[in-house]
Amino acid sequence: MTQFDFQDNQLKLKVRRSPIIILSILYLITILCFALPLSGFVLSVISGAGIKFGGLIAIGVFSLLGFYMLRLALWNHRGEEIIRFRNDEISYIADYRYFRDGKKSIRRNEISYSVCPVGYEEENVGVLIISNGESEIASVVKMPRNNIEKLIELLENAG
Repeated sequence: MTQFDFQDNQLKLKVRRSPIIILSILYLITILCFALPLSGFVLSVISGAGIKFGGLIAIGVFSLLGFYMLRLALWNHRGEEIIRFRNDEISYIADYRYFRDGKKSIRRNEISYSVCPVGYEEENVGVLIISNGESEIASVVKMPRNNIEKLIELLENAG
């Protein structure tokens, strides 16, 4: 599986899909973060104990935790980065399939591409860095360094 696709001045960097057991655990924790506090709140109201302030705080805290876990699960399941090359700017979006985040854009003047090594040295992986001297777009998708070097060559030839 190639982790990148460059067509029509749009680069898509795809995250390697996590093992099914990890995804199952992430989705289970996400469901539990939303379901348990809500069901406890409903049972408390039905039993006649009323609405407690602590219950509302628990729902709020676990909803935030559940939202974070949902983002994490979606990123590991279907995450990709979309980098669009326009005439005057390059824009970046992290796509979680059901929502998008991390929007950033830089001006397209004196663009340089580089590889930033990440992880252990023997893994030989890195991330793509696109810089114009003033600011940069740093990918978070880890790819083998030789794939990033091929991608850089492709981007430089595309102009």
